Amino acid sequence: MSNSPPADKPGAVPEPERKAITLRTLARMAERNEPFACLACYDATTARWLERAGVHLLLAGDSAAQVVLGFDRSIDAPLDFLVTITAALKRGAPNTVVMADMPFLSYHASSEQAMTNAGRFMTEGKADIVKLEADHTFAGLVDRMTRAGIPVCAHVGFRPQTTGLKGVPTAAGRTEAELKAIVDDAVALEEAGAVMLLVEAVPPEVTRAILGKTSVPLIGIGAGPDAHGQILVVNDLLGLTDRPPRFADPVAAVGPDIQRAGAEWVKRVAGRSIGGQTYTMRTESAAESKAGHPKQQDPRNLHAADS
Repeated sequence: MSNSPPADKPGAVPEPERKAITLRTLARMAERNEPFACLACYDATTARWLERAGVHLLLAGDSAAQVVLGFDRSIDAPLDFLVTITAALKRGAPNTVVMADMPFLSYHASSEQAMTNAGRFMTEGKADIVKLEADHTFAGLVDRMTRAGIPVCAHVGFRPQTTGLKGVPTAAGRTEAELKAIVDDAVALEEAGAVMLLVEAVPPEVTRAILGKTSVPLIGIGAGPDAHGQILVVNDLLGLTDRPPRFADPVAAVGPDIQRAGAEWVKRVAGRSIGGQTYTMRTESAAESKAGHPKQQDPRNLHAADS
């Protein structure tokens, strides 16, 4: 299969030099109140382009269950699959912070199982940090992970893995009591060692209250503009989602572009006009000469083979 064209070929985008972004980089940006950009994505190719775009953090989200695997719920994301795509993001974007999303029941049954699974994300998945949907009752687990050297992002507010409790996704923090509970969760999890927080689907007042009580970087999604970082699912950003959430404002219409490209390919195939260059037959003497001087070639680059 083909790779992206080298930067010296027409139409190629030169790959800019990028200084590595680290958790320390994001902490310093937060201290300066300098916003940082985050996206959930699921493959090395997309990660490569997003790193070139300057995105600071990529999440291998359990939303892959929906946007990659076609399930209706994030809780259907398989652990092994998420470990695999986490490593794929790091290979595609080695100079970007990669956050692993620990899926449903991967850290709930026991602290021993949680530690083992988090360790897999750090070693096999090459993650820089793991994310847990958590409230204050997870403080002990966060403390244990932190003491083992596993950086933790604690996800508070609306927690998609608990949707089954109400049957539908529901915004959080819309009363004073709920606001206080979410802030208390955030404070407890930071005190337990979480080096980052994420708050989802809450009014901006909740975000501001968390910022007033905590000191680590805070990422928001559907939580107003005040958080240090902002994250969306890349499919929502690119216009690949038929019904994006209310807080996701697409900046492109890649879905219709893919549809048009597919339709054009169908048309070309039907007309036997597929484009590109064909391979040519060689004379026996040319073939023998070639066989006598074999040249190493990446098998993925057959599109660039000699005529």
